Amino acid sequence: MTEADIKRVETHLKRTFNHGGLKLKARKQADSAEVYVDDEFIGVVFEDEDEAGSYMFEMAILAEDLPQA
Repeated sequence: MTEADIKRVETHLKRTFNHGGLKLKARKQADSAEVYVDDEFIGVVFEDEDEAGSYMFEMAILAEDLPQA
């Protein structure tokens, strides 16, 4: 992802999740960026291989992070 792509996606995610502390950081892999809320890593955004100009956001939710039922 280019720096311009990262900024566009970051702006979209901040607006969508209404959270100013959300940021994207470039990775060694050119097709993706890491997503952080404040200083906590929460997931990865990938370029969509099937649709140019589109992206996919992947976030794992670990059992240890969920409240007990």
